Amino acid sequence: MPKCSWCNKVIVPKENFVRFPCPNCGGVIIVRCKKCREFGRPYKCPKCGFTGP
Repeated sequence: MPKCSWCNKVIVPKENFVRFPCPNCGGVIIVRCKKCREFGRPYKCPKCGFTGP
């Protein structure tokens, strides 16, 4: 099961979340839970170090 890239919360089926490739390198899939998206918490790509809101 996927985990949020910021809070490490396990994403359960039917939960509202987003999944997208790193905007900089595209080599890692970033996963963000609803709460982290709403609060604008940052994420960091473990491969290239890119950070985003």
